Amino acid sequence: MAKRGRVPKKFLEAILLELKNKGILHSKRGKGGGYYLAKSPEKIILGSVIRILEGPLAPLPCISQTAYQRCEECEDENTCSLRMVMKEVREATAKILDGTSLNDKVERARELSLNAMYFI
Repeated sequence: MAKRGRVPKKFLEAILLELKNKGILHSKRGKGGGYYLAKSPEKIILGSVIRILEGPLAPLPCISQTAYQRCEECEDENTCSLRMVMKEVREATAKILDGTSLNDKVERARELSLNAMYFI
């Protein structure tokens, strides 16, 4: 996987371990071992995976639902126009990612490869 994805092996191992610790993956040791999904691809939501690996979806800490922090330079959160726009960005991002399963992603990739055009 590391070679195919062009990712350093240690980095990939850290990602896989984090996903295992959060219940997305299981692992098996020994011959024929490795990592495998802990639940069906339909039940693994991309938003959850991204939150595990990257942290909150919010582009600003003052709109995060899981790691809220007031912005130091903000005088009034209720009238901050940047905060209002970024809240819409966060909500739109969450709607897409929380509405997309790992299975949806695989199906989309399959559709794209079936629709690919090959020229000689």
